[in-house]
Amino acid sequence: MIIPVLDIKSSIAVSGKSGNRDEYQPLETVFSPSSHPLEIARALKERGAQEIYIADLDAIENKGSNRDLVGKINQVLPVMLDCGACDPESVTEALKFADKVIVATETLKSMDDLQQIFSRVKRQQIIISIDLVQDQIYSRNMDLDWENLRETLERLKPSQIIILDISQVGTRKGVNWDVVDRFSGLESTVILGGGITGSDLEEITRKGVAKILVGTALHSGQMEPSF
Repeated sequence: MIIPVLDIKSSIAVSGKSGNRDEYQPLETVFSPSSHPLEIARALKERGAQEIYIADLDAIENKGSNRDLVGKINQVLPVMLDCGACDPESVTEALKFADKVIVATETLKSMDDLQQIFSRVKRQQIIISIDLVQDQIYSRNMDLDWENLRETLERLKPSQIIILDISQVGTRKGVNWDVVDRFSGLESTVILGGGITGSDLEEITRKGVAKILVGTALHSGQMEPSF
């Protein structure tokens, strides 16, 4: 199942490449003549989308937030929201505006905070995002290695795990299969994102991954909206 992606900045849907957020431009999408996120979400629902991934770039960068707009979108489509939530309080606050909240390695401050989140928030409302840059786990605040991260995931048993290759976003270069193979045995919980193209779909299915995040290829019309 394709989960459409919207990046929101200053109340506008934007697009860019490789996580260079200062260079993002208003999104041009085949689903709407407007870059307004609410209008795009309504159009996606009409086409059959069942949920939507939203990155609130302002909140992630600590430059404000778009949470009221996210709340309106959540009334149209269930939102999985990345807003930089990194502790039980910020996750709980974000859940006032979204169906599920993403806790990303990019903004997580400590593994203790992650443990606290899972002890205080319903597991079904939490999605862990493993953010990657050039094959390395990306975090602003921690040094993370694959072995310890895998042990943590197996202990916490999250209902969903996003593998998001930030350096691939918007590039249409395809899936980094070496990274996907590191999550062997966890495929049923994985949501894959970053540079996915239509040519990747057969292999993604073969590997047992049921959900993917698609932005550029979907909004440009290069990938059929199979929701």
